[in-house]
Amino acid sequence: MSRRRESVGPDELPVRAAGLLATHRLATIVAHDEGARLRVVYVFLAGPPDDRVELEVSVDADRPRVPSLAGLSFPAGRFERAMRDAVGIEPVGHPAPRPLSRHGHWPADYFPLRDSAGRRPTLADDDVPYPFTSVEGPGVYEIPVGPVHAGLIEPGHFRFSVVGETILKLTPRLWFTYRGLERLAQGRAAEDLTFLAERVSGDSAVAHALAATLALEEALGIVAGPAAWRARAVALELERVTRHVVDLGAILNDVGYSVAHARTLALAERLQRHGADLTGHRLLRGVTRPGAGELAGPLDPALYREAAERVAEVVAMARANTVVVDRLAGTAVLSTDDARRLGVLGPVARASGLDVDARIAHPLTGPWPSRVQADGDVRARFDQRVDEVTDSLAQLGRWSEGEDVAVPEPGGAPDGEGLGVVEGWRGATVHRVSLEGGRVARWSVTDPSFLNWPALAVALADTIVPDFPLVNKSFNLSYAGNDL
Repeated sequence: MSRRRESVGPDELPVRAAGLLATHRLATIVAHDEGARLRVVYVFLAGPPDDRVELEVSVDADRPRVPSLAGLSFPAGRFERAMRDAVGIEPVGHPAPRPLSRHGHWPADYFPLRDSAGRRPTLADDDVPYPFTSVEGPGVYEIPVGPVHAGLIEPGHFRFSVVGETILKLTPRLWFTYRGLERLAQGRAAEDLTFLAERVSGDSAVAHALAATLALEEALGIVAGPAAWRARAVALELERVTRHVVDLGAILNDVGYSVAHARTLALAERLQRHGADLTGHRLLRGVTRPGAGELAGPLDPALYREAAERVAEVVAMARANTVVVDRLAGTAVLSTDDARRLGVLGPVARASGLDVDARIAHPLTGPWPSRVQADGDVRARFDQRVDEVTDSLAQLGRWSEGEDVAVPEPGGAPDGEGLGVVEGWRGATVHRVSLEGGRVARWSVTDPSFLNWPALAVALADTIVPDFPLVNKSFNLSYAGNDL
């Protein structure tokens, strides 16, 4: 692994960033409050081979401004808007610097990640209508959905502009569950951070805990041994298999194929019980801590073989059903160009032809095969999950039969700051941590959902309103992982 940090001036930033974006992706932007100065860290990733570059820019805290990179990178524009809302740093030249996470009831001078923010202030009534983009034309009308939904999903508002049943534009509005997790971490002992990380998004407990653990280990110079890496690798792939199996069933349920859905639910329950036997928790919490990792029970190769057979049976049923095939094929296409422009990650990106996988670019337990689909539609996202379930179950079987888990090489010399990159089941999960005196000074979390939510709106253009639940399931993005 190659890791480099460079200090650049604000005027140098756009040129240096443009050069890096030719070969790297912008993974996150992290702002640090350091009193009279604010430090902004731009994290660029590429691989294989694993290459990590951080550009650091220092700005005056009284008039914090950086040149916007939104013209170079769509993800940069979103990171900058989030940074402006949380820290108050102005991205000069941003084409649409409207609030992202900030709702109208926040005081104008309140920035929750500034040291001066203090306790949460009194919130005003949010009585100003949100400025949704209006679509005008003959027969155009709007359908508002949420933020309160039927069932147990978290809150999010979706504004559809529609003609007949055809969606012209979807605008999602999120951050109704903004919890202040990054602020909550400040001042905590380093060993307590993984407890918070497991709660970023409950269905991705392993991915987030491992990313936080890797960041802490790099910051502290801790090297985990083979037993810890075996536990981590098993838990990460079991989480991937379980969540993908649930998604396969949910997609089929949304086209009315409830028999297949019932079979996947039964299999997912068995996998979650196995996870509880391995870790003591159905969501696989408690597996990984800095320098450590432990399984409470044995692997079950018979279950992995049976799971592969059950998944193959369900997939064969679905592919033989002409109604299922008709509903999935050609629905909500996300083109390769759009996926690349938006910086999409995970199975959604790979289903649109982008070969982006942190297991390959930033390997922890490799080697892993490269899997991509060509069509970018719901069927491609379904098929991508099938391939990944098959690969992960095969690998779990090999580990259960005695194959060693590869142990990654440690990074450079510890300096109190670290970066963790993990390919969770939704995509690349990135945590960055800074420590002072063994306690957390700054913790930054980037769930892949943050980058994938805009792609849902793009894919839904020219589809029909009744397909929204199906398309939404094929993306299956996290509200909690986005809102933090």
